[in-house]
Amino acid sequence: MNAQNRKERVALLSVTSNSILVVMKLVIGLMIGSVSIISEAIHSGVDWLAAVIALFSVKTSSLPADSRHPFGHGKIENISGTIEALLIFVAAGWIIFEAVKKILNPEPIEDIGWGVGVMLASSIINFFVSQRLFKVGRETDSVALQADAWHLRTDVYTSAGVMASLALIWLASWIFPDKNLNWLDPAAAIGVALLIIKAAYDLTMQSARDLLDVNLPKEEMDWIRQRILEQRPVVHGFHHLRTRKSGHFRFVEFHLQMDPHMTVESSHKITEDLSGLIERQYPGTSVTIHVEPCDGECVGHCLEGCLLSPDKRREIQRQNARSDAAAIR
Repeated sequence: MNAQNRKERVALLSVTSNSILVVMKLVIGLMIGSVSIISEAIHSGVDWLAAVIALFSVKTSSLPADSRHPFGHGKIENISGTIEALLIFVAAGWIIFEAVKKILNPEPIEDIGWGVGVMLASSIINFFVSQRLFKVGRETDSVALQADAWHLRTDVYTSAGVMASLALIWLASWIFPDKNLNWLDPAAAIGVALLIIKAAYDLTMQSARDLLDVNLPKEEMDWIRQRILEQRPVVHGFHHLRTRKSGHFRFVEFHLQMDPHMTVESSHKITEDLSGLIERQYPGTSVTIHVEPCDGECVGHCLEGCLLSPDKRREIQRQNARSDAAAIR
């Protein structure tokens, strides 16, 4: 099974599991009157919508480049992540609003055992589905799948928190029958909302970085620089290293300075080898290399990535001077 099929299958698994959990939580939450379970149903509804968006984005972001989209469709994944984050912020605000109403006007919770059961089932299902999403998302470098995985992993923790609050209310009703701890239910709902807001913020930042064409992570930039350095002595220097990411696609471009007397064929071979190294390390990378003749001056932007020793610089300058003199004669 190729990477694209794996991405689509695991995204469909997420849609299916979230559909089941939304129905389960909503029915049980309404049945026992628990605002925290209803808030979890809303959370799962947002997760379902996120899963649908993820499924759409993994299908469309891998479409090949065309005349209207010469850099491909990878940004669709980043746009979908931004939409998911906005939806999460809205859902969190609604949950907090309903929870505050419940604190101000508390209502008894019936049949708490049902609530504990559905939260336990939700935690188990979402844990295993999120594990699968993380695995495939990291292996295929899919922003959409990893965002969906974080949605579900957050749901695991929030479901566990709601389950704990309901269990405490249930236990307290036996030990302290005169104490009313029903406020724990909306308090847990607010805790759920705060965790959701944190996840939405992280997702927004991740999507914004790629939409604004921020450079690749430092470790990836350092790896690329090291591969360039390994091309010494045939490569005299480099500059204007620029990178960006679009979905799971990467774009890398830089200028290479080479011996001005090198043949076009030789310089092309070096750039092809260097591009191949980068593309094998980071599949789905487009590498653009501009070749320049090196005059040995190493000033201005050339100084930043100069790979020449002082002696080598002087040697190249003498060679260039002799070539210029011969041309004049």
